[in-house]
Amino acid sequence: MIDKSLVGKLFSFDAELENWAEGMDYCAVRVPTKITNSLGTKGPVLVKASVNNSESFQVSLFPVGGGKHYIRIKAKIRKLTKTKSGDRVKLDFVVLDPNDVDVPDELLGLLETEGMIDAFMDIPPGKRNYLIRRIQEAVKPTTREKRICEALDVAIEREQKA
Repeated sequence: MIDKSLVGKLFSFDAELENWAEGMDYCAVRVPTKITNSLGTKGPVLVKASVNNSESFQVSLFPVGGGKHYIRIKAKIRKLTKTKSGDRVKLDFVVLDPNDVDVPDELLGLLETEGMIDAFMDIPPGKRNYLIRRIQEAVKPTTREKRICEALDVAIEREQKA
């Protein structure tokens, strides 16, 4: 769990954009050890990041073992910043409180209708934020609707396990 005193703290560093999956368009940046150590967790860390002063985007630093973290840089951001694997980038991020993420109105309405708000809020913050982020990132309305239904399904599964 992230130290609450780090919420809102800005971190900045320069690093090389690495290709993370052979044959796939999946790039990430290694978070420097000094920053990873200051976060005080080996788990995922929710952040709002920017690359080369781009528009900010929400993402999680993901752990890779040995106390190391990487941050994924999606194709949309790489396209906006005109960067590719092997380029050096300036990365800024602010640590977010995983319990303070806005639930999209459509999802909130569906959860309320189905009586699943509490079950959804009982989902671990990292998983819950992942579901919300997938909904927010959907480009097509049909994809957004599908992901909202998936989030409801996860809440229902959570309720059934309780």
